[in-house]
Amino acid sequence: MWKLLSLIQQQLVWSIPSAMIAGILFGVIVDPRFLKAAIIPLTFLMVYPMMINLQVKEVFSGGDYRVQIVTQLINFAVIPFFDYFVGQWFFHDQPLIALGLLLSALLPTSGMTISWTGFAKGNVSAAIKMTVVGLIAGSIITPFYAQWLMGTVVEIPLASVFQQILVIVFLPLVLGIVTQRILITTVGQNKYNKNLKQKFPAFSTLGVLGVVFVAMALRAKGIVANPWMLVSLLLPLAIVYSGNFLLSTIVGKLFFNRDDAIALVYGTVMRNLSIALAIAMTAFGKEGSEIALIISMAYIIQVQAAAWYVKFTDRIFGKPIEAV
Repeated sequence: MWKLLSLIQQQLVWSIPSAMIAGILFGVIVDPRFLKAAIIPLTFLMVYPMMINLQVKEVFSGGDYRVQIVTQLINFAVIPFFDYFVGQWFFHDQPLIALGLLLSALLPTSGMTISWTGFAKGNVSAAIKMTVVGLIAGSIITPFYAQWLMGTVVEIPLASVFQQILVIVFLPLVLGIVTQRILITTVGQNKYNKNLKQKFPAFSTLGVLGVVFVAMALRAKGIVANPWMLVSLLLPLAIVYSGNFLLSTIVGKLFFNRDDAIALVYGTVMRNLSIALAIAMTAFGKEGSEIALIISMAYIIQVQAAAWYVKFTDRIFGKPIEAV
């Protein structure tokens, strides 16, 4: 079972589209409205395991303030506005899709920020801090940005968004910290790191696939009536990720050493699509499945782009010192 879950997690670029196709087929054949009851449990399955491995203590270790500050400036003062303008350009007559793009922009970093930084031999400690700070800051600021930028064309249920963020971000965060401490106390740090830590992301992936399945099933008839809808989301997403990679690479190359630059790239380009998907599906009622469309498609672009960037990291920033 663990091998299967691990394979699914490693092959998100295929497992996400498979879940999308399965959801569309299911929604065409069966009335999918009963699946709405599964949204909250699947959301919790998606978010809670992710929080268990979060290393909150790392935030207070200090030592890399400059790269942390620049990272969050890019995350909250540049990328949301870039994504907003791309959304307005491509989806001026589809405000819910534009809102989905904005939601993904407002929630920076994910567990994969740390993983990809490690694969590229960057500053993992800095990436951990970026992940924690980005998660908390993004969760707090998202409702305000969404209301400010999209509130005139989409009704933003502020109270509902705040309530859902408490339920799907901060409650799992607290439970995750408590669970981590209990496990370490029970089995020891070494056994936790060796045997347990790597298993939790697989459960998160199952939650992601479940939520994507439900989102597609609920929108299935509209998608089948207009299949071009999904394909049309790829170009703006490609522009967004290309622009984000380009900006972060230039800033990293000009102002930081190799390890910090790699952490900055993955700390700004990677978005917490799981949290964005959870907010879309739980806070916006029946409109949530349409908002979730572009977030689901973003998984495909993000995973592929991050993997390819690792291959070119040494060419861009040079080889790590121990490899020279």
